[in-house]
Amino acid sequence: MYPLNLPPINPSIKKEEGKISIFDIIRKKYIILTPEEWVRQHFVHYLINELKYPRSLFRLEGSLTYNKLQKRSDILVRDREGKPWMLIECKSPAIKLTQKAFNQVAVYNMTIGAKYIAVTNGMIHYCCAATQPGEEVRFLNEFPVF
Repeated sequence: MYPLNLPPINPSIKKEEGKISIFDIIRKKYIILTPEEWVRQHFVHYLINELKYPRSLFRLEGSLTYNKLQKRSDILVRDREGKPWMLIECKSPAIKLTQKAFNQVAVYNMTIGAKYIAVTNGMIHYCCAATQPGEEVRFLNEFPVF
């Protein structure tokens, strides 16, 4: 897998029936290792180990409905009252972060209503304060402390 612009992790990886999987510390099971999953696992570890976000407040690949379509959000962090706090969209390191990725997380957030939204491909990371439609997006210089 790709080296990322995140602190290194020491994940548990296994190979079964020709497929490589990585252990997900949130879902507590092995997940097929794709480039996007590699980024998601690194970013989760970064938020927990470096920024001290509580592990118990994470939800990965949670389902949501937008415009009668079933979608999945990559990472959702809730606040201590259980309300959506940060919604994060992960992309493969090979994918350039474009307006399309920001639009995707913004559309998902119309349903979720998190205070912050973020996009990462493991190399570049953006975090914004969520805004109402028509308001100017406010990018943050760093991820907020939980």
